[in-house]
Amino acid sequence: MDDLTELREWEADNLQLTPQARAAARARLLGAIDHETRRSTRSRLSRRLVLRGAFVGAAATAVAGIAVAVTRDGDHEGTPNLTMLSAAQILQKAADASRADRSRLPIPRDDQYFYTRTYIARTPRKGGRTRTWTDESWMSVDGSKPSLRHEYGKVHHDPPLTKHEVRWPPTVYAKLKKLPTDPDKLLETLRHGQKSTPQTDRDAFFDACLLMQGPRVMPPGLQAAAFGALAGIPRVRVDRDEVDILGRRGVGVSYPGIDFTFLFDRDTYVYLGMRLKGSTVKLVHGHWQETNPYFETKGLQQIAVVDRIGQRP
Repeated sequence: MDDLTELREWEADNLQLTPQARAAARARLLGAIDHETRRSTRSRLSRRLVLRGAFVGAAATAVAGIAVAVTRDGDHEGTPNLTMLSAAQILQKAADASRADRSRLPIPRDDQYFYTRTYIARTPRKGGRTRTWTDESWMSVDGSKPSLRHEYGKVHHDPPLTKHEVRWPPTVYAKLKKLPTDPDKLLETLRHGQKSTPQTDRDAFFDACLLMQGPRVMPPGLQAAAFGALAGIPRVRVDRDEVDILGRRGVGVSYPGIDFTFLFDRDTYVYLGMRLKGSTVKLVHGHWQETNPYFETKGLQQIAVVDRIGQRP
């Protein structure tokens, strides 16, 4: 019997857990998962971890984009009916959850590094084996030092940034601090000052996706502003029930024509990560063609500030 099953059975025989208590229990389970991951000598999750919590089944369901049925009575009896919430309302709740987060990170020094750990599962859309990775990165706060990224099983040594280098999303903390923390102003920035049209809204949603998945630590208020800005974009939609790579039950928010979906905890509306639809690019007869289409889920597991490359919280 896995930990989540025990938790549900305990809850059925006792007082119903609050969303905060349930989230705390999940956090303890994720801590155990992280411990198992660190003990593994490979970049993918250990077989023991795969067996615990029916990891493969949950991840495959998530990345394949299959809706997970949720009973209307039982574990989520006290949870607001998500079918009654619009995408904008879910995003506003996510913004509120971000503002209320009591585990905010310290303001980093320029000589420090952003540390991130992300779990990834990728499943071919045409069928096949699901692959998993544990990505880690150490990004220089001010960009003046070399950075290190472990992505999809490969190691990347990034040189220091030049003073005139322009990239989106920015990873230098000083540049992130310049972004507005007012949702309306941030949305105007994401639209590059243009009026709301399907194209400018699509571009704004896409830029927000890039901002949220980058290896960075958000300055206070910026993540909440990003979700608030997304709530102001017409045509954002709810993807209903989703399960991320760690088996956390959530709800997705996306935009038509964009292959990224934001995943939020369905009880606390805390940001969990992203699901995306992608493919590899291959040169075929002198032309670049998309091959091997896949679904991918990225589950954000840890963000921290550390003093050196290789240091973990």
